[in-house]
Amino acid sequence: YDHKIIMKPLPDSDWEYNKIGIAGPPIKTEQGWFLIYHGTSKEKGYCLGAALLDLNDPSKVLARQAEPILEPELDWEINGYIPKVVFSCGQAEIGDRILVYYGGADTVIGVAELDKKYIKFD
Repeated sequence: YDHKIIMKPLPDSDWEYNKIGIAGPPIKTEQGWFLIYHGTSKEKGYCLGAALLDLNDPSKVLARQAEPILEPELDWEINGYIPKVVFSCGQAEIGDRILVYYGGADTVIGVAELDKKYIKFD
């Protein structure tokens, strides 16, 4: 195996400066491989972010969303065993939709739906 780092936390980010981690395998799109990951900060807790990886070389990060695509907002995401947590370990691709299954406050399991046509990176 050839191990290498492809992403690090962004120190100037208000939601992922503490640490980041994978939230499931990337999904192939026309733009590239769509990667959902989690990031943490003291203020926002665990949020989900998105990055775009090169289609031919997925070790190359082409873009990252500046803001989280999902963050703790609902009561069951904010209050629970571990407060302020949305944490995913996988997604399901169904037609033009991506279903993101995630833990809310380490207490419940939720699902968020994303329409692929809204996946855009500048």
